[in-house]
Amino acid sequence: MKLSRLLPDTFTMTLVAVVLLASFLPASGQVAVGFGWLTNIAIALLFFLHGAKLSREAIISGAGHWRLHLLVFGLTFVLFPVLGLALKPLLSPLVGNELYLGMLYLCALPATVQSAIAFTSLARGNIPAAICSAAASSLFGIFLTPLLVTLLLNVHGDGGSTVDAILKISVQLLLPFVAGQIARRWIGAWVGRNKSWLKFVDQGSILLVVYGAFSEAVNEGIWQQIPPLELLGLVLACCVLLALVLLASSLLGKAFGFSQEDRITILFCGSKKSLATGVPMAQVLFAGSTIGVLILPLMLFHQIQLMVCAVLAQRYAKRPESVPELMAQVDP
Repeated sequence: MKLSRLLPDTFTMTLVAVVLLASFLPASGQVAVGFGWLTNIAIALLFFLHGAKLSREAIISGAGHWRLHLLVFGLTFVLFPVLGLALKPLLSPLVGNELYLGMLYLCALPATVQSAIAFTSLARGNIPAAICSAAASSLFGIFLTPLLVTLLLNVHGDGGSTVDAILKISVQLLLPFVAGQIARRWIGAWVGRNKSWLKFVDQGSILLVVYGAFSEAVNEGIWQQIPPLELLGLVLACCVLLALVLLASSLLGKAFGFSQEDRITILFCGSKKSLATGVPMAQVLFAGSTIGVLILPLMLFHQIQLMVCAVLAQRYAKRPESVPELMAQVDP
């Protein structure tokens, strides 16, 4: 295993740089207002392009594997929240009450799409099922995450009801996604040809939200509120949470008799949490000054899951090919 695979990627380093920039040069006043409008436009564009990129044929091809999907959704939307609550006696003293709420928010989020599929492909898992599970998790999360946030954090959006939060997320995130799906017939091919640079829209929107959130948090004194020991405790808490979910994914996949390819898909789709979805959702669900603290656990967990899953995917990729894989390579 090359050392470079264990080091943070360019985007993660940029994310750290944006947090530092917001710490020393936070946006405030009318600049912050204008920045907020720019961020909302970028988020809408992000979900519009996700809708335009997502192939309905790919979803249909993996939709029939319902047992696998149920297990992945159970890990994502049931096991994670249960662990978040069960570990409170350990996590709350370790990271403090505010960061613990961020851990609960992390547990309520849907799975990633791109990295879950990429790692499944690298590890030679069930790719169609991974596409279906990851995409469905992202879509269902628009409705399930606000409900889980209400149950876990007792938060109801910006002072309204859970239904209001779901409606607000639907307008800001789901509506652009549906518009992208409708526009796919005209721009789908163009989006497919330009995937290499369209990823910068994904990353750019996240960076905008992170800068805006941390600017507001810095203005409220975030770094005076979080001691260094709590940050170290947060890293440990993220590692413990990920290890437990990876172990449960592996054991449950074997217990339910899934093939190795399916178990790989369950492992990589059921253990991930989406930074791309979680950051925009936090923008909708929480008051501005609290977002920085709440997304900090997600940012750390995101990097840790990428590094750990990169190692696991490489190990799976080195295993001997199965008979079906060898047969698939034989010309008809």
